[in-house]
Amino acid sequence: MPPRPRRNHSPASSGLNEAARLADRLQQAGYTKRDIARILNRDPSLVSQFYTKNKGAAFVPALRHVLTAVETGGITDLPELTALAARHTTRRTTASGTRARVRSKAVLITPTGTGTGRVAAQAIASGSARLRPLVAEAARQRLRLAFTVRLARTGYLHPSGSRTDSPGIRRDVVQRADHTEERSYGSAQTGGHDAAGFARRVDAAGGDVTAAVHQWLVETGRIRPDAHIIHLEIRTWRPR
Repeated sequence: MPPRPRRNHSPASSGLNEAARLADRLQQAGYTKRDIARILNRDPSLVSQFYTKNKGAAFVPALRHVLTAVETGGITDLPELTALAARHTTRRTTASGTRARVRSKAVLITPTGTGTGRVAAQAIASGSARLRPLVAEAARQRLRLAFTVRLARTGYLHPSGSRTDSPGIRRDVVQRADHTEERSYGSAQTGGHDAAGFARRVDAAGGDVTAAVHQWLVETGRIRPDAHIIHLEIRTWRPR
């Protein structure tokens, strides 16, 4: 879906670094900072740091190619732009010339294959990127996985507790006072989902775990296409 046109804003750019200037041009083309973060497969706070902490040098080549694709190639699809950016993103190097380590939380999966990852509204809006390593590692280890989603009750197509919707879900359905509902899909008892197959869905969605889950729920007739996931949890285990 093409981005919405945005009003042209021209902050004093003389003091901005190259990453911030390129991000400005993408925003003028209709992309938000959150969109740019999704394209770079990073947290939205990093894009803000282009302006406040002079960061982003490692992403300049990617941003240039993305901007060219948008302005001259007419490409507007976020997954396509994400794939393009990934091919032109290089890791920082240390003073000795070695690749710098990336500060990130380790993906913790126990020897039994048990792992859990949860995200809420802010992370979901940027594609639940922190869950992608968990899914990828689960696929590498050939694990099974299940997920719990929370959304407005009106977003579900089947009534609460329906076995057609999710047989064997944990404690059936969790209903909340704010008219949202949690439902779980898959368990060790029912076999769950093949992590490798789900990882392929995530890759096809440009790394957007939320979009991959949403697509599965729509394709299998469980939620309305316009329903919004506001909480997502993924659990893994090793098949017996």
